Amino acid sequence: MSLCLLVSQGERSFFLRPGEHLENGIQDVYVLSEEEGLVLRAIEAFIDTEGVRAVIGQTYMLTHDEELWEKELPANVETLLAQSRDPLADRSERGRNFAQAERDKTRVVSYRVPHNAAVQVYDYREKKARVVFGPEMVMLGPDEQFTVLSLSGDKPKRPNVIKTICLLLGPDFCTDIITIETADHARLQLQLSYNWHFDIKQPAAAAEATALFSVPDFVGDACKAIASRIRGAVASVQFDDFHKNSNRIICSAVFGFDEKLAVRSSLRFNQNGLIISSVDIQSVEPVDQRTRDALQKSVQLAIEITTNSQEAAARRPKLFVFLPAFPTYLSAVPIDTHFVSFRHEAERLEQEARGRLERQKITDQAEAEKARKELLELEAQSAAVESTGAAKAEAQSRAEAARIQGEAAVEEAKLKAEAQKIEADSELARLCKAREQELNYKKEMDQLEVEKQQKLAEIESKRLKQLIESLGTETLKEMARAGPELQVKLLQSLGLKSTLITDGSSPINLFTTANGLLGALQGKEQDK
Repeated sequence: MSLCLLVSQGERSFFLRPGEHLENGIQDVYVLSEEEGLVLRAIEAFIDTEGVRAVIGQTYMLTHDEELWEKELPANVETLLAQSRDPLADRSERGRNFAQAERDKTRVVSYRVPHNAAVQVYDYREKKARVVFGPEMVMLGPDEQFTVLSLSGDKPKRPNVIKTICLLLGPDFCTDIITIETADHARLQLQLSYNWHFDIKQPAAAAEATALFSVPDFVGDACKAIASRIRGAVASVQFDDFHKNSNRIICSAVFGFDEKLAVRSSLRFNQNGLIISSVDIQSVEPVDQRTRDALQKSVQLAIEITTNSQEAAARRPKLFVFLPAFPTYLSAVPIDTHFVSFRHEAERLEQEARGRLERQKITDQAEAEKARKELLELEAQSAAVESTGAAKAEAQSRAEAARIQGEAAVEEAKLKAEAQKIEADSELARLCKAREQELNYKKEMDQLEVEKQQKLAEIESKRLKQLIESLGTETLKEMARAGPELQVKLLQSLGLKSTLITDGSSPINLFTTANGLLGALQGKEQDK
């Protein structure tokens, strides 16, 4: 005995048949408003199709065979998304603990890419990667994940210090501390700062955009390459030469020379398009403490010697005295005049030096104010460019959205027109087929009717022929000679309702007569 479940939908009335019963009896009805819903659970087995899709930008209610899917992310990505830090503004507060918000795993994962930055998203199902440039909102698909960058940080550089999702395109700087050794085995510690940026133009090709993320730790690789070049160049020069020409030696080692033997303006890494535009030598310190003390003493001694020589030159001037008793070529000789006081000359020199110092201070202050003014102008221009870029990007995004909406409306109109055309063509084909079938049916019915009338006419003619043959010619002659009353009786005895006897010389209307005969025959057939 097999069981069968029957579901009745809608408002309807029905009676239970023998052997039928309600599964759970009479149940209560759930009356829901527009903002309410019920969560239902399947009690029978179902097939999991493993199909996941994202619904974005609209109100959606789950159907009877759908459920919310939780997207799992790696732990480092969860941490970066929960911190909600600005990659550019909050990069100096790396050790600070930010408030972490709990993520709803059923929501689509989104990330705001800041201005002048890029984010790579990899689709593990399609085996494809896409790069999104800011400012933009990135939304992950069901099978997509962020590419996490693990960069070197601190001074000196250590790997895996900075974890980030977005890649800043620069211009920016990074600082590193390296140890070098000269040809005379003097070990020095350099603190260098490099200005860098990525050489990429937007809109960028897919290959160029993907190349930005081809080097996982571009900071560490660039610092290691530059440090190796500097160590190789410094190892072939003496300490005194490096101390005097450190900037020239380091810049030539980092940037190299062109065809005209001039120092290049930048260093380019072709693998990811990274460009080092300048090198700033912030400090040079000996590693050995004794070398550091000796260098400091030599510098102090040089300063003291220079100061003492200047003071001696100011306090011990030369005096030329004319001696007429000596020869002409010895008449003017310098004589050291310790006994003559030239205090006023020393004071004059001191006042001149002080005046030059004051003028130099004023000049330096003016240059500093000029540089500060230029800095403020550059900052204002940078802020204006940034705001203009943001407004331009927003306008472009709105224009792109309007263009997409217009294209979607045009495509929708095309699809509707095609659907209407298909529907009209199908309706026309249906009508043509129906008319053709109707015409065929009418034609066949008319053919059958003609055949029927022909058969009836043949039968009637045979009947009349047989009737005439049964009467015989003699009988017909007697009928023609007899009177009308006898003819009527004879016809009634023969069972004839109407007859026409003529000699062939009188014209008669055979059309009405034939119509009457056919009408009588049709009435007789209908009676039968």
